[in-house]
Amino acid sequence: MKFKNCGDTTLGLYPVVDDYKKLLPLYESGVTTAQLRIKDMSIDDVENEIINAIEVSNRFNARFFVNDYWQLAIKHNAYGIHLGQEDIVEADIDAIYKAGIRLGISTHTTDEIDIALGIEPSYVAIGPIYETTSKEMVYNPVGIADLKRWGSSVDYPIVAIGGIDIDNIKTVIDTDMADGIAMIGGVLSDGIVDKDKVKALLECLEV
Repeated sequence: MKFKNCGDTTLGLYPVVDDYKKLLPLYESGVTTAQLRIKDMSIDDVENEIINAIEVSNRFNARFFVNDYWQLAIKHNAYGIHLGQEDIVEADIDAIYKAGIRLGISTHTTDEIDIALGIEPSYVAIGPIYETTSKEMVYNPVGIADLKRWGSSVDYPIVAIGGIDIDNIKTVIDTDMADGIAMIGGVLSDGIVDKDKVKALLECLEV
């Protein structure tokens, strides 16, 4: 059971947002991959967010991933789903596969990478690469050396995530391990998508 790949082009800059309205300025700036990660919202509001996010993503032919809410992602035919280690235990992986939806899985250790590879996902996310304030740090930062070492044994696209911004993105790019680079705060200024930052980040990836 091998999940669909994400196409011939790299995932590239991969913003993770908490509001579907942040997707439009990202796509207008040239982003082609994004994720909606929502916490502390009613299920009805989550569903409306997902519906709107899929609509705007389809307009831009973007690769849009729903974090956690795999049932709603299947219901509304999202491009992809992203799950954490706890989520893959509870989710119906077979149902996701049969729906033809791509799957990304978070990993923080070599053991978790092995678990993810056993599912044959569309990509494996490794992190946190650096310290981050976007969520509580449960794991120590992976760092560049381990990203290179771990990534060398992973024959799947890798998404690097955690504490990456304009100041350190080049160190991640230079590993040649990251098919995608996910970030949250790195594309924002005062909680709002900063198109100038986004364009500068995209230019780093093009060099």
